[in-house]
Amino acid sequence: MVDVTEKPVTSRQATAETWVRMQPATLTLITEGKHKKGDVFAVARIAGIQAAKKTSELIPLCHPLLLSSVKVDLEPVPDQNSVRIRAVCKLSGQTGVEMEALTAATVAALTLYDMCKAVDKGMVIEHTRLLDKQGGKSGHWMAP
Repeated sequence: MVDVTEKPVTSRQATAETWVRMQPATLTLITEGKHKKGDVFAVARIAGIQAAKKTSELIPLCHPLLLSSVKVDLEPVPDQNSVRIRAVCKLSGQTGVEMEALTAATVAALTLYDMCKAVDKGMVIEHTRLLDKQGGKSGHWMAP
């Protein structure tokens, strides 16, 4: 792991997103709350939050972080037959939270896939990316 001992503690935040594309009928099943496994968005949201907290256990050389906030939002986008997943992680610390945000969004997408694969095996998880990060020496960065 990189030694961050001498780095100052600063407020840091990162936002990541990913998309899950699916059949229109699958999206309707989820948004109308008719999936037999229950509230897909609620379960995926909790899975994303848990994943952010366990990032250092999943990705070698990531620092274990004391997160102060993790938010995972799932938004249906019917005209694209997709769900947009956005994760925001925050902390005051010596290293950034980009990996935690990316992990939260990705695991939320994997959970959505897992819950719905019986009705739509052709779902696609795509466009996973960091949208922005704030804090630390590099300041504020935003995706183009």
